[in-house]
Amino acid sequence: MRLLLALLFVCLAHGAWAGPVEVRNVRIWAAPDSTRVVFDLSGPVDHEITLLTDPFRAVIDIRDGDMDKLTTQPTPGDRYLRDLRLGRHEDKLRIVLDLKKYARTKAFQLPPNDHYGYRLVVDLFDRDEEEAREVSLNKEAPVNQKRDIVVAVDAGHGGEDPGARGPSGVYEKDVVLQVAKILAGKINQEHGMRAVLIREGDYYIGLRQRIEKARKLRADLFISIHADAFRDPRVKGSSVYVLSQRGASSEHARWLAEQENASDLIGGVSLEDKDNVLASVLLDLSQTASLEASIDVADRVLAGLDRIGKLHKRRVESAAFAVLKSPDIPSILVETAYISNPAEERNLRNRRHQEVLANAIVNGLRGYFQLRAPEGTILAARKHVITQGDTLSTIAHRYRVSLDSLRSVNALKSDMLQVGQILTIPSDS
Repeated sequence: MRLLLALLFVCLAHGAWAGPVEVRNVRIWAAPDSTRVVFDLSGPVDHEITLLTDPFRAVIDIRDGDMDKLTTQPTPGDRYLRDLRLGRHEDKLRIVLDLKKYARTKAFQLPPNDHYGYRLVVDLFDRDEEEAREVSLNKEAPVNQKRDIVVAVDAGHGGEDPGARGPSGVYEKDVVLQVAKILAGKINQEHGMRAVLIREGDYYIGLRQRIEKARKLRADLFISIHADAFRDPRVKGSSVYVLSQRGASSEHARWLAEQENASDLIGGVSLEDKDNVLASVLLDLSQTASLEASIDVADRVLAGLDRIGKLHKRRVESAAFAVLKSPDIPSILVETAYISNPAEERNLRNRRHQEVLANAIVNGLRGYFQLRAPEGTILAARKHVITQGDTLSTIAHRYRVSLDSLRSVNALKSDMLQVGQILTIPSDS
């Protein structure tokens, strides 16, 4: 009897008598460099994926799978998918992804979470083409030509990861993308600054992929935009985060353990041929400088947010967020508001308030880069070394900027100047 019960348990554990698994829905998320197809399931599945040519297609076989009809199809602009077809092969449900071109595939299952049940995820991508695109977007500037400061703007979540949900049903992924696009537009209006969007639409990008993309685009600063949530709907306010020391320490160890992947990480110096002590020192110097810069720009952004509304915390917070862990790029995470607060959710949906938020962030960036522009950039070139006979008014006239902006950018408490003193020239009059 005990043996019979044991056999029964083993069979049930392996799903032998579990019956067919229903494919309830299909969702397609098309990104510029990949497409994700998600199958909503009634339970875990035994599946197999095969890539075929002439014509290109990915065939997904789901053992004991069942699906009534397929109503979801890719958009015409999808780079990889042409259409989806449904059929059967022996005891398997067969779903065919007709492709427009060759694509690498990756398939995996996900357990239920707060938003979805069991899922089978199939990613289509072409890594070589993605890297070629990123390199082409970031060619070296001609010798002696000053470049723009590059700011990577990352809209949190996306696609299968909706983030927090507001009282009216608004998803964090949607409102932060709207804010990110407005912020990028305002950065592009700044003299000597250029924004790149890490996520341009409603699709998922892995946390590590976000900072890898920023690095490939040679970003000088990484800003991740989010909207917080809490079980108490009365909680509200903005916050700004930098990487915690604990998170920095774990990332430090990770990079040292993967030196073969750390080429050109430290200002163009590879760690591959360095012993552990020297590699650790080089990495520590880069990481310390990056964190100090992150804190500086975070302070300025927080001050800008303070002028437009309530702050949740009046000082910059620190946490081990994965998107803040680039050791060579100053990085901050902005929690714009609490989407779980009804009033703040309404603000986050309002275009005018989104503009106000973006302006506050840009003001912080402007103040930071006017004083700490990276070497070789257009803004770094706007410096003036005081010589005999210089006055603040003559310098303002020479560069066609106002006296007030000159005083503000350089934090001058008086108009007295010293020979050899270096002034930063503001980009706007």
